[in-house]
Amino acid sequence: MKIGDKVSFLSEKGGGVVAGFQGKNIVLVEDEDGFQIPTPITEVVVVAAGQDYETSRIVAQKQEGAPERRKGVSIRQLMKQGQDEEVDMAVEDTVDLEKPLTFMAPVEERQGGNQLSCFLAFVPIDIKEVTNTRFEVYFVNDSNYFVQYAYMTAEGSSWTLRSRAEVKPNTKFYIEEIGRESLNEMLHLAVQMLAYKKDRPFAQKPPIEVQLRLDPVKFYKLHTFQDNQFFDTPALLYAIVENDRQVRPLFVDAKALKQEMYKQPEEGKKAIERRPDDKDTLVVDLHIDQLLDSTEGMKHQDILQYQLKKFREVLEKNKDRHGKKIIFIHGKGEGVLRHAIINELTYRYRRCQYQDASFQEYGYGATQVIIR
Repeated sequence: MKIGDKVSFLSEKGGGVVAGFQGKNIVLVEDEDGFQIPTPITEVVVVAAGQDYETSRIVAQKQEGAPERRKGVSIRQLMKQGQDEEVDMAVEDTVDLEKPLTFMAPVEERQGGNQLSCFLAFVPIDIKEVTNTRFEVYFVNDSNYFVQYAYMTAEGSSWTLRSRAEVKPNTKFYIEEIGRESLNEMLHLAVQMLAYKKDRPFAQKPPIEVQLRLDPVKFYKLHTFQDNQFFDTPALLYAIVENDRQVRPLFVDAKALKQEMYKQPEEGKKAIERRPDDKDTLVVDLHIDQLLDSTEGMKHQDILQYQLKKFREVLEKNKDRHGKKIIFIHGKGEGVLRHAIINELTYRYRRCQYQDASFQEYGYGATQVIIR
């Protein structure tokens, strides 16, 4: 007997289709009205081709010597007749409610869901009282994959596991409720993930580990919480992986950063330098996104020192090339980098002549230096 077989009841009229099994001894028979009737497997018989429910029942009774009616009252009779008698739990057709349902409907997939996208969501319980409300934390699985996650926080080098679970495809999973008093314990978060499918072939996704920096100040600002497709109320979403692209880590290894800042530039790698039509002019872009792939984990002072380091490297490299013209593009911004460059030129590189570069060619955020 298997799911989809047409079966007949032995001790009463009618039957249905096998929809699943409950434990080893109970079969779920779905009738014409869509009800799933738990029935002992010994009380049903598969309907052969050309037979109806009644013929199959009579044939089975004659072969097995089964009684025409059970002594107890069946659950199906109670459901149909609406009687109030108590069900005799000693009768073999009663349901063992402690046994888990083993039948599970196949997971429905959506178009575009085979690219992995998962988020950590913080949802205000009362968005109108954002300065006083508590927050619900959810794991959002916006993909066709099952995802096992581990969600943890760190205090120094010590980690604490806050939640782990398996999340079904295209669902959101409630993790916990927090208040602002908990935010200082959650400044450093990490999420580890493993994605897979259970009932069909799938493209393998690599294991994911992402560390996030939580900014408590954001939880006091209404504009932090944005409308989104996952919740009916505005929420703060932190992407873990989006369209199969893992977010960059928000914590940078301090030792690796120091090595990167002080290592000598490699030959042939001059990404910050470009030459205009004038072959005697060197243009150096000091915007930090041109110098580093990521600045996450760096403070403003770290970024400024890295830009000044590149500025000094260029001047030291060209200090003997008298008459050499160099354009440093630093951007307008708040003028912090420009002020630092002028200070360097005034006190450290006094032999260099400087002025604002051509606005038509480089805009307001550039300084021209001539080596003397």
